[in-house]
Amino acid sequence: MYAIVNIAGQQFKVAKDQHLFVHRLQGDEGASIEFDNVLLVEDGGKISVGAPSLAGAVVSAKIVSHLKGDKVIVFKKKRRKGYKKKNGHRQYFTKIQISGISL
Repeated sequence: MYAIVNIAGQQFKVAKDQHLFVHRLQGDEGASIEFDNVLLVEDGGKISVGAPSLAGAVVSAKIVSHLKGDKVIVFKKKRRKGYKKKNGHRQYFTKIQISGISL
């Protein structure tokens, strides 16, 4: 059984007991959260598709930890002009574990 769910503006294919890194969510570590914007559910070969989302379908998850991703270096240069610009960025993520999918 798997589902496609919209979490923080992005779509993820999730299954039970799967760990997932999503953009930073509100909530403490160990808290339970539910996502009700479920777009598709597959259960034993039977596929249910929402238009745009399935009514009554819920994906429950548990927040494992809050962390930061790897550093991304942005380097801009124009040759022969003496222009160089270096910038870095680290994205905030939340690691969640999918507890269950219910219709």
